[in-house]
Amino acid sequence: MDFDLGVPDIRRLGVGYSDDETEREQIEIELLLEGMYRLYGYDFRHYAYPTLRRRIWHRIYGERLETVSELQSRVLHDRSCMERLVSDLVIHVTEMFRDPGLFASFRKHVVPVLRNLPAIRIWHAGCSTGEEVYSMAILLHEEGLYERTTLYATDMNEDVLARAEQGIYPLTKMRDYTKNYIQAGGTDAFSRYYTTSEDAAALHPFLRKNIVFAQHNLVTDRSFNQFHIILCRNVLIYFNSELQSRVHDLMYESLYKSGILVLGDKETITFTKHAPEYEAVIPHEKMYRKIK
Repeated sequence: MDFDLGVPDIRRLGVGYSDDETEREQIEIELLLEGMYRLYGYDFRHYAYPTLRRRIWHRIYGERLETVSELQSRVLHDRSCMERLVSDLVIHVTEMFRDPGLFASFRKHVVPVLRNLPAIRIWHAGCSTGEEVYSMAILLHEEGLYERTTLYATDMNEDVLARAEQGIYPLTKMRDYTKNYIQAGGTDAFSRYYTTSEDAAALHPFLRKNIVFAQHNLVTDRSFNQFHIILCRNVLIYFNSELQSRVHDLMYESLYKSGILVLGDKETITFTKHAPEYEAVIPHEKMYRKIK
């Protein structure tokens, strides 16, 4: 998952509004975001303004409200409404074998260690629509490790989880996914892993056999298992420092000693209290081993 950063451009807002109305709406949005930040810790205050405004109004209509201020009141008093708004604001950008170098490094440096384990548990935290967890399933299948692995794919958004569990993606994306797969060190023909129908590609059911899909909120829910690998890529960028610290606590508690934590390219362990308890496996791939 990524989000769209940018400098607010008030001139692009509120077509047909008077200057006063545009300014009033901007103030309302700023107050809504400040309230979310101070009460829940989600910081969207620097989100690209045109996209932000459009998604906020989408939620206003979804809640059958009429103004940003009405949405603010509901968000501050109803956590479920806040979670629906966060789901609207988060842009789910993912693809199979995204950042192929990471998967190539995983094959080279992590797979040899996993071969020594009788059973493997991997957690994809913030799995979005599932492309990453299916990519890992393919990699482990090719390395002969899938049968002894359980992959846990979690997200706070039930809608994207439902899509992930289906494992059906636009056929138009398969060409790019094939390129990623090859660059990630794929050892077979990528087309073997899906069947096509009209404009869709459905991943083979055997890839879902060892995947557990479940709703989980990294901010509010506790650890539910211990893992050898945790991938939490481009999720922490949505959180302020307090919530990032809380999530790092959760992931640290959930990792076995010598377990591997994989973060997104915009994230780091460096400035957290747990930094001394990890060592970099592949620094530029944001891959860290728990040593304490």
